[in-house]
Amino acid sequence: MKTDKSQELFLRAQSLIPGGVNSPVRAFKHVGRNPIYFERGEGPYLIDVDGNRYVDFCSSFGPLILGHSHPKVVEAIIDQASKATTFGACHAKEVKLAELILKNYPYLDQVRLLNSGTEAVMTAIRVARGATGRPKILKFEGCYHGHSDGLLAKSGSGVAELAESSSQGVPDSIVKETVVARYDSIETVEKAFKQFGKEIAAVIIEPIPANEGLWVPRQAQLEEICMLAKLHGALVIFDEVISGFRFGLSGASGFYQLKPDLVTLGKIIGGGLPLAACVGTKHCMSFLAPMGPVYQAGTLSGNPLATAAGIAVLTELISKPPYEALEKRTKRFVARLKEEILPEWDFAQLGSVFWMSRSPLTGVFPPEITSEDKKAYAKFFGSALEAGVYFAPSPFEVGFVSEAHTESVLDETIEKLKACRQ
Repeated sequence: MKTDKSQELFLRAQSLIPGGVNSPVRAFKHVGRNPIYFERGEGPYLIDVDGNRYVDFCSSFGPLILGHSHPKVVEAIIDQASKATTFGACHAKEVKLAELILKNYPYLDQVRLLNSGTEAVMTAIRVARGATGRPKILKFEGCYHGHSDGLLAKSGSGVAELAESSSQGVPDSIVKETVVARYDSIETVEKAFKQFGKEIAAVIIEPIPANEGLWVPRQAQLEEICMLAKLHGALVIFDEVISGFRFGLSGASGFYQLKPDLVTLGKIIGGGLPLAACVGTKHCMSFLAPMGPVYQAGTLSGNPLATAAGIAVLTELISKPPYEALEKRTKRFVARLKEEILPEWDFAQLGSVFWMSRSPLTGVFPPEITSEDKKAYAKFFGSALEAGVYFAPSPFEVGFVSEAHTESVLDETIEKLKACRQ
C-alpha cells in the first residue's frame, strides 16, 4: 500500500488546518498513523488518492446505509444541482422529506430541518427549556450529543452531579446546567431527579449508544428513565442521529416501542450530505419561531441538495426495507470475525452495527477502554488497512454494514483479514 500522495496532502494541510484535519478523529491519533486522503467511494469500497482500494466499514460514521454513490442518490443530487444548489427560501423537497420522516415516526407531529446532528440537539434542548421554563439537562456518561458547549460535559467527582467541562473554552457557568448520570445505574438517575427534579427540562438519551462502543440498553432501563422524567415534569429527547433509520424505519424508538417528546435525526436522512432534523410533538414544536418564542434559524437549513439525497435514501428504504437482510449478513460477518480473525476479542452487534473490543464486554457502560486495548486496536487497524480493509480509526467507534456489503464482499473481507494475520 503506497500513501505518498496522502502524506504529501497531510504535510500541506498541517500548516493550513488545525492539526491538519477538520474533525479530530480524522487525525488517526488513536491508531498511531497519519490520515489517509480519499478520492472516491464505490458501493462498499473507498479508493484513496494513491489508488488503494479498501472495503469500508466506517461508512462516513453511519449515513451510507445504501453504500457509496448509490445510483438513485447520485441521480437525485445531479438533478437538483442542475436546478439550484440553495435557495435560502422554501422549496418542495423540504416538505417531502418531512412527510417521509413523520410517516415513520407517527407519534411525532412536526420537523425542523437543520444542518448537523449537533445543531439538531442544540435545537431540541432549547425547545425543551423553552417549553418547560427549566434550565437543566440530564445526560448520561459515555453518550455523545455533538460538540455544543453544554453537552461537552463529563461527570463530576461523583455520578448524578453537576458536570465538569470536557473541553477547554467551555465556561463552568454553561456546564453547570448539565447533570450527568450513569446509564447503567437507575439509582443515579433517581438521585439526579431527587436533587434537581424541578430544574430539569429534559433527559437526553442515546437510546442505543454507538459513540463509545455499542451498548444495547434493556427495555426496562429505558422505560424507567422515561417514567422518571414524566413523573418530574421533564421532557424526553432521543438522540437518534446514528440510530434513526439504521435499526429500522422508526429507529431505536420503534425498536423499543417508546414515544419520546423530541427526536434528533441526522446521517442517514441526508444521504451523505449535511442534514439533520429536530422532530417533536405539536406541543413542543409550537415553541419554535416563527410560531413561538424559541429562536432557531439557518440559511442552509433544509438545503435542496441534501433533501434530494435524503428523499432518495428514505424512499429506497421504505420501498424495500433492507433491515432483516442487513441483520443476517452483519451477524454472520461478526461471527466470522470472532471465530476466524480475532477469537480473543469480544463483539457487540445489533442490526447492521457492530463493535469490537479487546477486553470482555461486561455490560458496564461506558465500557473501559484501556491503554492496552488502544494499542491492540491500533495494531489491528494498521494490519487491516494494509490488507485493504478500512475500519473507523478509533477503538471507541462502531462499524457499519451497508446494502452494498454483499455476502461476497464480506467473504472477501474475511479472506483479506486472514492474509494480514499470516
